[in-house]
This record gives sequence, C-alpha cells and structure tokens, in this order.
Amino acid sequence: MGVPELRLRAPTAELLALPWERPLADWTVPDVPLRDFAVGPSRHLVKFVEADGRVWAVKDMPPRIADKEFAVLRRLEDMALPAVRPAGLVRQPHLDTALLVTRYLDGSWQYRRLFRRLPPDQPKHRARLFDAMANLMVELHRHGVFWGDCSLANTLFSRDGQVLQASLVDAETSEVHPSLSNGQREHDIDILVENVAAGMVDLIEQLGRPELEDTMIEEALDIRVRYQRLWDILHAEPVFTLADRYHVEGTIRRLNELGFAVEEIALAPLSDGSEQLRLHVAVGDRRYHAQHLRELTGLDVGEGQAQILLGDLRTYQSLLSREAGYDVDESTAARLWVMEVATPGMHRAHAAVGNTGSAIQAYCDLLEVRWLMSERAGRDVGTEAALAALARGVIPTDSAAKMAVAETPTAPMDRIELDED
Repeated sequence: MGVPELRLRAPTAELLALPWERPLADWTVPDVPLRDFAVGPSRHLVKFVEADGRVWAVKDMPPRIADKEFAVLRRLEDMALPAVRPAGLVRQPHLDTALLVTRYLDGSWQYRRLFRRLPPDQPKHRARLFDAMANLMVELHRHGVFWGDCSLANTLFSRDGQVLQASLVDAETSEVHPSLSNGQREHDIDILVENVAAGMVDLIEQLGRPELEDTMIEEALDIRVRYQRLWDILHAEPVFTLADRYHVEGTIRRLNELGFAVEEIALAPLSDGSEQLRLHVAVGDRRYHAQHLRELTGLDVGEGQAQILLGDLRTYQSLLSREAGYDVDESTAARLWVMEVATPGMHRAHAAVGNTGSAIQAYCDLLEVRWLMSERAGRDVGTEAALAALARGVIPTDSAAKMAVAETPTAPMDRIELDED
C-alpha cells in the first residue's frame, strides 16, 4: 500500500481519517461513510463522503487534470463566483492518480431530481432553471472564466428566495483569463446550448414524454437569448446629451433592480465633436440587495433572499412609523426587525418545515406563502395561517399572483402539493 500526498484545506479529524491510500473504487460502506446521490454521468469516478458533519465530493482523476481543476476552483473561490469550493487534493503516486475533494453544496439539487418533481407540461419551471444557467454564464464570462463544458450534469441548483441559483460543479475544462473575447464567449454558449439540449432529450426519454422533445429543445436554444439579454444590459453604453443625463439614474436603478452594484460611472464626449456623451458603467457583483441588508442587519444571505427580506423590513418600518407618529429611520427599524420579527420568524418557519434547508430560506417561503394566501383571500391572513400551510406542505397558487412559491422546489421540496382549487 503506497503513501499518499495530502493537501487538505479542511484538516478535520474524520476527513483526515479517510482511507486516502486506497483506490477510490475500493471505498465501500461500512468502512467509509458514503452517501448516495443521484448525479448525472461523469468522465471520472465520484463518491460522496460524510465526515465531520459535512458532505464531501471525492473525484478520482489523472494528477495533471486534478491539479488544473483545483487551481481553477481556487480562482473561482477568490472571485466569489458560484461554484463548488475546493477542499483538498490528494495525490496517490503509487496509483498514478489523484483525488480532488470539494465541499458538497448544501441544499442543492441536480437537474434530474428537479425535473422529476416538477410538472413537465409547465414551461415556467424550466424557464427559471434556464434563467439561472444564463445568469451563471454571464457572471463567469464577466470575470474572464471560460467554462468549456457547461451542461445540466455539471451544474447544481439551489434556492435563493424565490429564484434558482446555478453553481458550477465541474471545472476540468475551465480556464481563467483577464477577459474573454466575443469568440470565446460565443463558443462557450454554443457548448452550453448543445449540452443542455442533449440533456433535455435524455431526460425526455427517461420520463417517457417524447411529445415534449421539440418544446424542450426550443427552450434550451432560448438560453442564448436569455444570456445575450442580460449581457447587453450590463454592457450597454447609451448615448445622450448633457441635458438628458437623468438617464444615468435610470440605468443605475435598472441595474440595482437586477441585483448589481454600480461601482463607477464614466461620461465621455463622442469623438465626432457633437455634444453627446457616452455612458460607461462599471458593474460589481450581483449582491446589491444582499450587501445592503448585511450593512443594516449583519445577515449574510443570497441576493434573492435579500430582496424578500428587505421588503419585509420596509413593511415593518412603515408599521413602526405609523405607531410612533414619526418616520423611524431604516437603521433603527432594522435592529428592531431582526430582534422582534426576523429571528423568531426564522425559528418558527424552520420548525414548520421540519428544520430542513436553511432557516432564512424557510422564512422567505413563509413570507411568500402568507402573501399568496392573502392575495387569494383578499385580506391579510396572518402569520399563523401561513405557518400552518407551510407545515402541511400545501402552498396555494393563483393565476393572478405574480409569483408562486410552488413553482420551484421549496423546503421541504418533496412535500409540496399544488392546490389549484
């Protein structure tokens, strides 16, 4: 038995105790605490291990490829991009292989599990998933990351408020550059569309629904449109006169609504000698609302969750102002909201869903359920009724509602029933 070379970024006792000297194929229960996850096809053997209260993905790879992927994942982590986090690299020179260790994304789902639990006849579910993939590609490309093998199987999805967040899982073919050319971006999107279309065809065969093939392939092709729409918004350089510079505020507001922070703007005159100006906007990370909420409350949440929670905070601030008879400032309202509303609400919502998922996501679900039920009833039904509905896993939907919690897997995802009465 050879001696492995360990490089662990999380040197915990149980992780260190795993049989790193043995081939991954020989890791079996009960000797190794393996977890069984339904994942898509992979070029390399992957096993999931539970150690120190966490789940880790261990992938057997040639050493050169493992080194490259570990380095790329470290770069993505430094840039705070949505991707799995590298936890270690174990070289096994006696086996001429290496084991790449990554943290499993808690509360995430692989697309196969998603689609088996969502009605295949309703494209709105798939639209949210494809939006997430397009958003992920835009974020990667903005930071100079060429994925090279984006597919449904290489992407994990998690809930962020009432939207889906996509994360990169496999970076074997990825490269990080100072920036990407239009040709590199187009090539990456070509790969994405082709792989997603192939994944949809494979899933349709498993579901036994051949009549959906044309529709789903068209939806996969539409990812390019979704990507380009967002890319154009972020990179638009509108031209206007100095008298029309109010357009700057509108541009910033639109980007903020999409969740992007604006770091800098530049107004430069055109070279044609006219009085027109070209606006260039430097856009930061997509955490505008999340950063604002964190500054107010200290809560570190997703961008989608932050938008919901800020809405709840502003409602509470209005209530405080009415009761006090004067305007209560946002900072004061935020401190009281955390203590009197959010913290107890998170505990109760999390308990209602059996403590599955995160307490923050459970509270976001509670707020959406209460809103949906109130829309249907034509009055505020209150928190208790919403908690009861959340606990039963019965979430109402309404054609008049602009958002429906039941459109995406909610925590607990497996217990949701759609009430269309």
